Amino acid sequence: MTSRIRPVEIYLNTPPPDPETPRPVRDSQVTFADLAEPQSQNVAGTLFGGVLLGFIDRAAAFCAMKHAGRPVVTKSFDAVEFNEPIFIGELVVAHASVNFTGHTSMEIGVKVLAQNPITGMERHTNTCYATFVALDENGRPARVPPVLAETDDEKRRLEAGRRRREERLARRRPQKH
Repeated sequence: MTSRIRPVEIYLNTPPPDPETPRPVRDSQVTFADLAEPQSQNVAGTLFGGVLLGFIDRAAAFCAMKHAGRPVVTKSFDAVEFNEPIFIGELVVAHASVNFTGHTSMEIGVKVLAQNPITGMERHTNTCYATFVALDENGRPARVPPVLAETDDEKRRLEAGRRRREERLARRRPQKH
């Protein structure tokens, strides 16, 4: 017997937006910030990668929830590369935006910066893409509104998201030998 996902009750009290009406990227963008603290360090003395993944997942999930107007669950992460270390004591800043939507899924782009909280100097540590699926009141996939890309950057990210989605779907198809 399969258990069903039951969305948290607080998220079920507001009707979702019309899935036919495109929603602007700016309406769902999220910025999360938190301090890299000693209890989150790895053996090298920098922020543990798993802690960063959890942080990215939360920022992306709230962005997806705002766009869909519904609870969401993480479907996948594209390759995540840790290009720069985040040092204990730095502020970790994650900027999340909807890049592309399918019928029930959304690709969220997350840009992560490490910031010196005293000087304000920032370093771009990584960018990744996470896919989320919106849920209806029964915990089943629900339709999401399309993205309304208004700026040149948003239009570029929409097309790049569309290509990544096609690549993800192609990887899932059985290969003919």
